[in-house]
Amino acid sequence: QVQLVESGGGSVQAGGSLRLSCVVSGENYRRCLGWFRQAPGKEREGVATINPDGRTQYGGFVEGRFTISQAPDKNVVYLQMNSLKPEDTAMYYCASRQCGGRPLLSLWNHEYAFWGQGTQVTVSS
Repeated sequence: QVQLVESGGGSVQAGGSLRLSCVVSGENYRRCLGWFRQAPGKEREGVATINPDGRTQYGGFVEGRFTISQAPDKNVVYLQMNSLKPEDTAMYYCASRQCGGRPLLSLWNHEYAFWGQGTQVTVSS
């Protein structure tokens, strides 16, 4: 089973930056990683995903402000967040899904079977 542990969340003023990290351990064969977030009273939404081939996809609200990347060994995934807005306030989760061959990019949360416990991001105006 895959384990994921997020870190790097915190409180920041609007316009500031944060860098989230996710350490992946356990079985990690043919897996794609992603970041999701959920604010109180709202549905979980996809933030960013990256495939082993390096292709990425972002949620429409990102608007060029965030960048997802991964370590060469695929065991750490990062989310660099710049120009943060109050509406970015949420619990941010790292997740893993099974993929292989020529995997399509996906931000459908139901396709991700393994999840971390989350790291809180709070943006003040």
